[in-house]
Amino acid sequence: MTGKLFFPLVGLLAAATLSAQPASGGYPIDPVPFTSVKVAPDSFWGQRLKASREVTIPLAFSKCESEGRYENFVKAEKQMHSPVNLGYEVKGFSFDDTDVYKTIEGASYVLQTYPDKKLEAYIDSVLTIVAAAQEPDGYLYTARTMNPEHPHEWAGDKRWVNDEELSHELYNLGHMVEGAVAHWQATGKRNFLDIAIRYADCVVREVGARPGQARVIPGHQIAEMALAKLYLATGEKKYLDEAKFFLDERGKTGHNDPYNQSHVPVLEQDEAVGHAVRAAYMYAGMADVAALTGDQGYIDAIDRIWENIVSKKLYITGGIGATNNGEAFGENYQLPNMSAYCETCAAIGNVYVNYRMFLLHGDAKYYDVLERTLYNGLISGVSLEGNGFFYPNPLESIGQHQRQAWFGCACCPSNICRFIPSVPGYVYAVKDNALYVNLFMPNTMTQKVAGKDVTLTQKTGYPYGGDIEITVDKTALKKEMALKVRIPGWVRGEAVPSDLYTFADDVKTGYKVTVNGVPVESALEQGYFTITRKWKKGDQVVVHFDMEPRVVKAHAEVKADEGRIAVQKGPVVYCAEWPDNPGFSVRGTIVNQKPTFRVRHSDDLYGLDKIVTPAQTFSYGADGRVAVRDVELTLIPYYAWCHRGRGEMTVWLPQTVQATTVPTGR
Repeated sequence: MTGKLFFPLVGLLAAATLSAQPASGGYPIDPVPFTSVKVAPDSFWGQRLKASREVTIPLAFSKCESEGRYENFVKAEKQMHSPVNLGYEVKGFSFDDTDVYKTIEGASYVLQTYPDKKLEAYIDSVLTIVAAAQEPDGYLYTARTMNPEHPHEWAGDKRWVNDEELSHELYNLGHMVEGAVAHWQATGKRNFLDIAIRYADCVVREVGARPGQARVIPGHQIAEMALAKLYLATGEKKYLDEAKFFLDERGKTGHNDPYNQSHVPVLEQDEAVGHAVRAAYMYAGMADVAALTGDQGYIDAIDRIWENIVSKKLYITGGIGATNNGEAFGENYQLPNMSAYCETCAAIGNVYVNYRMFLLHGDAKYYDVLERTLYNGLISGVSLEGNGFFYPNPLESIGQHQRQAWFGCACCPSNICRFIPSVPGYVYAVKDNALYVNLFMPNTMTQKVAGKDVTLTQKTGYPYGGDIEITVDKTALKKEMALKVRIPGWVRGEAVPSDLYTFADDVKTGYKVTVNGVPVESALEQGYFTITRKWKKGDQVVVHFDMEPRVVKAHAEVKADEGRIAVQKGPVVYCAEWPDNPGFSVRGTIVNQKPTFRVRHSDDLYGLDKIVTPAQTFSYGADGRVAVRDVELTLIPYYAWCHRGRGEMTVWLPQTVQATTVPTGR
């Protein structure tokens, strides 16, 4: 963060501070915020947080400078104070402002764990520019303000008129609010939050069902979930009401298009359709409204949609979105591999949905889906070094895919920039005297349970090892606390919480739990192992998950996976890639009907585990005949593919001759 913008602007804004704690009394289960969890640096997620802090976020900020994102705010401010039109040409996309908001959001999460005065001052300098571009009534959309007479071609001739199509004014609000709340929580400063509140108040005044208001819905959803978050942060119910208005009005404004889920009112929807990112953001907003209002119609609708996704439209990697035609969901069971879109933003949206479904219902099955997405189809979107990105995340390639340093439409890099640092906020949750342990990673957490501070430390080699130690470091709680440890579906023999994918081998996995060295038993409740006792300092829970490579098959209706298997170990899905298998085509192999596996730790690609299995490869000989030979097929975690150049890759491995491909060469 040493760009030219930093030095002139440092210190120009002295922000007011207050205790940055969200309003309570929202969800049936309370999130434990990212501010309460410190992830160990020498761990799976510690490495990713480091890459985000040292590489991805500085890269994103540098792109905001070099690609003119900051310049847009400067131009908007200059135009506002000019008596004549300055004639600025509005370039790029109508949502370019969000790259700034998303990058600040990611940097804010990082600041909580790694305080950095220089980074904090840089953010303040950027926010000075952002604040200066805000119109007097709170409206903030540089694509119009920098040239009101000739705004962005997607913007329309006045506010809001084109939001249901392409203006993205409300989408910009959504990302602004998401970033502002994170910044406030991390730093205690109100400078970004006040900007977002002013814009949100402008929207509440101008968009709605009252006479004189613009009766429109967001063309690209995210404002719904963001306004719910702003309600929780401020306690102002008008923001939740506006979020519900946006959802209630969908399908009723005359704009009826499955592409952005406005084909019918949301309470009548029962299938995931259209643009997968828009859909996931809307479903997250629906889950917010369901959880925060208790509206049974919303609860029923989001339950139906979730069931459709998980039973018919979810990839084994946790990705969603089958086709590049509209970046959209396909038909039921339409899950192609080579042409799978599985946009990184959609994977992030899938995490948002399942997280909120857990906060609503308290069932571990939602975290089973969240974890599958997190370890596979989401982190595949960014390289291990933090500087190479995927927009789509296909499950098969012949070498036409490669990671990019950035994209002109930068939604995926900037989204991964904000998401990875937020992961600590997904580990725990609280309800009354119960503390949920949902994800497994080395960390220390301090959180109030039943009004009293509890500090835990978690140690584990997860996701490659199945042993977790949870130690009570400190507790002020005098009464019993229920520690609820998620037992993942993959341990219990359930690939996903539906029949879309099933384990197809004879491997039996289980788990063991001890408290202070003594084995304990508990009937699972909604997928959780519950230990209720009066805890004291030094108490230790040790959880062991059997973690073996497993064979997964898809539902018979998924024609793309017919005659094929996938391999999974713990929560991690594996793939075969060309660098590990020299001399033959990974797409031209066939694995055994009863495959065996050998796990081999590797020091390359940041010390991941590889899996080796016997296979046979097919190729044409010089005489034109098909030649068959025995090989060892090496698999790596799917998230790590395409770090060593272009080439073949496949997740679904042929197990029948009909499913394989006989290549003519590499």
